[in-house]
Amino acid sequence: MIYRFDAPLWLYATQGAPWHFLTLPVEVGAGLKAMTGRTPGWGSIRVVVTVGETRWRTSVFPDRKSGSFLLPVKADVRRAEGLTAGDTARVTLEIEA
Repeated sequence: MIYRFDAPLWLYATQGAPWHFLTLPVEVGAGLKAMTGRTPGWGSIRVVVTVGETRWRTSVFPDRKSGSFLLPVKADVRRAEGLTAGDTARVTLEIEA
């Protein structure tokens, strides 16, 4: 299954390094939960993501606050695509086989 959506990039600042995330739309999160069932590693799901011209493998993590999943966006991807917190990213997401 392939999901396509737009989501704003946001910053989670910690005492260490800051983290940038996209929150998956609730309907995408529900679809992932339905397709994967029980998952290892804090409920994480391995995915392949494309933003702009950049494609990478990562995991999405369940988020109680939104009721969906969080997608971490590493610095290399943000630099390559010119993204900063507050920008909206167009995302293609696939569950990794």
